[in-house]
Amino acid sequence: MGCKDSNASSDPSPTEVPANPGTPAYGNVSLSIDKAAYSPGSDVTFTVDFAKLPAGAKVRYKYLNQVLGEAAITSGTWTWKAPATDYRGYLAEVFSTVNATETIHATIGVDVSSDWKKFPRYGFLSKFPQLSEAEVNGVISNLNRHHINGIQFYDWHNKHHQPLPVSGGTPASSWKDIMNRDIYFSTLQKYISSAHSFNMKAMQYNLVYGAWDNAEADGVQKEWYVFKDNTRTNRDFHPLPTPPFLSNIYLVDPAHTAWQNYLINENKKVYQHLAFDGFHMDQLGDRGTTYAYNGSALNLAQTYKPFINAVKAQAPNKYAVMNAVAQYGQQGIAESNADFLYTEVWAPFDTFNDLANLIKQNNTLSNNTKNTVLTAYMNYELSNNNGFFNTPSVLMTNAVIFAFGGSHLELGEHMLSKEYFPHSKLEMKQDLKNALVNYYDFLVAYQNLLRDGGTFNNVTLSSKDNKLAIANWPGTAGSVAVFGKQAGNSQVIHLINFKNSKTQNWRDTNGIQTAPVQVKDAKLSFTATGPVKKVWCASPDNIGGASRSLNFAQSGNTVSFTLPELQYWSMIVVEY
Repeated sequence: MGCKDSNASSDPSPTEVPANPGTPAYGNVSLSIDKAAYSPGSDVTFTVDFAKLPAGAKVRYKYLNQVLGEAAITSGTWTWKAPATDYRGYLAEVFSTVNATETIHATIGVDVSSDWKKFPRYGFLSKFPQLSEAEVNGVISNLNRHHINGIQFYDWHNKHHQPLPVSGGTPASSWKDIMNRDIYFSTLQKYISSAHSFNMKAMQYNLVYGAWDNAEADGVQKEWYVFKDNTRTNRDFHPLPTPPFLSNIYLVDPAHTAWQNYLINENKKVYQHLAFDGFHMDQLGDRGTTYAYNGSALNLAQTYKPFINAVKAQAPNKYAVMNAVAQYGQQGIAESNADFLYTEVWAPFDTFNDLANLIKQNNTLSNNTKNTVLTAYMNYELSNNNGFFNTPSVLMTNAVIFAFGGSHLELGEHMLSKEYFPHSKLEMKQDLKNALVNYYDFLVAYQNLLRDGGTFNNVTLSSKDNKLAIANWPGTAGSVAVFGKQAGNSQVIHLINFKNSKTQNWRDTNGIQTAPVQVKDAKLSFTATGPVKKVWCASPDNIGGASRSLNFAQSGNTVSFTLPELQYWSMIVVEY
């Protein structure tokens, strides 16, 4: 697919940059697979819109830029045995060649991972009315096309302190959530079953410390509550307007072992009747000064680790994930037995650089053992009214999150724009829907470079034709931000294009971001640390994320090459 690499023995003068063969045409034919992730050695079933393929079309399977094998496509469905190595991402490319000219018709990422916590790609569900199997499967199959491997079931429960109403050993057929919405047990069952059929995990959502009005009638003890004073006069609570809400939320102490046991027993009822795979734990952020019942100061941030560990000890086969609201309590969460890290991003973390730093901080807090999911609500003010997401702001934000090794909780029945997940006033335009499929394919296909260790570093990259105004990360409006990562024998170079950007605030709350103008055939040079074996590139913005080998010339430490395209984000890989 690529072109033959030039090497140092026959290189042109260092100022002359070798040209690449032209970019293949891209057909964007529909291609899907049957699971969000696969066990090593299992069968991957592909389905393609066969009528749109020319005779002689083939598929090839790639790990990074290496072709593992190829086969002729003779029908709309076929299988491929996943390689035996665990925790790897692959790209399948459907292509045809006529007169030595290649066309790529479709691509798709394939995640071969035995456990989702290694590379979490988290989605959500937020509405549980009476739904048919077809409606449920429509939502879940769309999440599957984005390789979402875990789903947070938001506000599925009845009372926070008694999530599942059970009477005489039988769960209720329906109940009210705190906002007085009807929740149907049968819909939860259907969603969990559908998720499992795609090898996705289903996570039950709840606060770690929530109790409704009159919870003492249900066995919650007054000694467990959190207070705003040391005389236990004023309980700490989250006020909610009634109507529509059925109660305020009163806080209890997550470190109190009696409360831990109380909620653990409630969770046992949940797991007895619903096949959830784990507990997605939530909090309300920094509550200021708080006190325990005995009048001692209570540092809520320090209560999360013992709570998580107690829950995990009682249900070791269930996953545990906890939201660090604006990073509150993340240190203890990272030290706990939580399976990966999750940050709900609020001020003061407002810039693209803040997103990068949150992911890097989480890496440090967990000694690089836990990957990060960011919940980052896009176009926040814009979504007060009906309308559309700003496509450039979503793609720019995902480019930064993905390039730094995180993933973005954003996809469910709709795309998220507010912390109340059922809120859905903004829709995605078709260009955003198309692009997101490519972005999630890219996140999967290159997860071993993006999310599997390595060390961030600065690289010396310069433009030889002034097509790109290159600046080291963090980027600024008007520049192309560059940063590197050393991964094994490879130097990864990420370029994120802020040349036309209107704001460096990722949330782009009013939706003013503009799409970067695509730059083609930019001549670049890179300072290498040794003899270079290969240079290749890939971008979610072009030809479905397919990788391409680049011609290059090396003279001393200077390596020259031409980057075929840069729109939002391109990744260059230099192999030594």
